[in-house]
Amino acid sequence: MRHWLLKTEPGVFSFDDLLQAPDQTTGWNGIRNYQARNFLRDEMKEGDRVLIYHSSADPPAVAGLAEVVKAGYPDPTQFDSKDDHYDSESTPGAPRWYQVDVKGVRKLRRPVSLQEIRETKALSKLPLVQRGQRLSVQPVGEKEFAVIIRMGEK
Repeated sequence: MRHWLLKTEPGVFSFDDLLQAPDQTTGWNGIRNYQARNFLRDEMKEGDRVLIYHSSADPPAVAGLAEVVKAGYPDPTQFDSKDDHYDSESTPGAPRWYQVDVKGVRKLRRPVSLQEIRETKALSKLPLVQRGQRLSVQPVGEKEFAVIIRMGEK
């Protein structure tokens, strides 16, 4: 089992939205970065644990815990010409973009802010706090994952 951080803008889709979705599950679609796509397509597996991070929030913070319930498969939004994530060069026979399905597990007792994460020495190697790191899908070490969960339960 691996651990991940998925970024979302709460004004578009928040952790509360995930908890209110049917079966508390959604396809994590719309990712249009090749490195993030590779994580979705090749590395994220059913049972992996996920931190849901609210970016573009005040303050940006980890809001909750989720789980991958379906490994990577083609993101259907790439084929829908009416969708903002449409890709005219992608075809069902050769899809370019992938998604996973995630299920909300539980909201943290309190959000863990980016500032707190930056100030925690045990989290200094987390991709989230590395200069220039903007990926919306990021691997998280098992120890770092546990530290963030503990912080959110205080």
